[in-house]
Amino acid sequence: MELRGARVLVTGATGGIGQALAVALAARGSEVVLTGRRKDLLEPLAERLGGRALPADLADRGAIEELLEAAGDIDVLVANAALPATGLLDDFSVHEVDRALDVNLRAPIVMAKLAGQRMAARRRGHLVFVNSLAGKTASGQSSLYNATKFGMRGFALALREDMRPHNVGVSTVFPGFISDAGMFADSGATLPPGVGTRSPQDVARATARAVEQNLAEVDVAPLGLRLGALLGSAAPGLMAAVQRRFGSDKVTEQLARGQRHKR
Repeated sequence: MELRGARVLVTGATGGIGQALAVALAARGSEVVLTGRRKDLLEPLAERLGGRALPADLADRGAIEELLEAAGDIDVLVANAALPATGLLDDFSVHEVDRALDVNLRAPIVMAKLAGQRMAARRRGHLVFVNSLAGKTASGQSSLYNATKFGMRGFALALREDMRPHNVGVSTVFPGFISDAGMFADSGATLPPGVGTRSPQDVARATARAVEQNLAEVDVAPLGLRLGALLGSAAPGLMAAVQRRFGSDKVTEQLARGQRHKR
């Protein structure tokens, strides 16, 4: 898929990773349509990039169809918006569970359905889901977040096969720990020695590459974390033991504590 001249809808565009995505796609000649909850950040960003701002709360089920209608025929959907959901399940109210499921899983599925129908009719388009390595490897105190991300991975892989006959690509991008912006950076958590990070710009470059090369999955993480994700898929019990050995519970506790103040 050629990004130059393509109309690209980016969700979660007011976050740090979303902003990096918007900037990178606009730099490649895309017409960006940006959505997010914070109108005060969204509109200046869209104006700077020569795009359009369409504020929306993806937890509002009625807002999704209105958003897609206002966006018009889009060539690329980048479903990036997500809510933090790290912590013990008992720590979440039922309302918070519903909200995480709505934003992290239901909204991108519904958006893919609505946008994908139009793309299939035109035999042109690409759907991108910005996921997380938490969609490949489960960890303690992340059951709700893992549920949304594992679900998104399965959905995207199956949808890729369904959309292939219609000449519509489907890709998933899996960031690990991202510095400077995003849920990990916002939480203030610290990583054990030797565990590396990547930048929001790395996520943006990987997303553009996924679209241009029609890649099914792209990991955005150092080699050690990528190998850990592979082990987590093949031998989840062993990976859980490795995580305990290296103190991953301390990281998730910090993430949960930092995110609790933002829910």
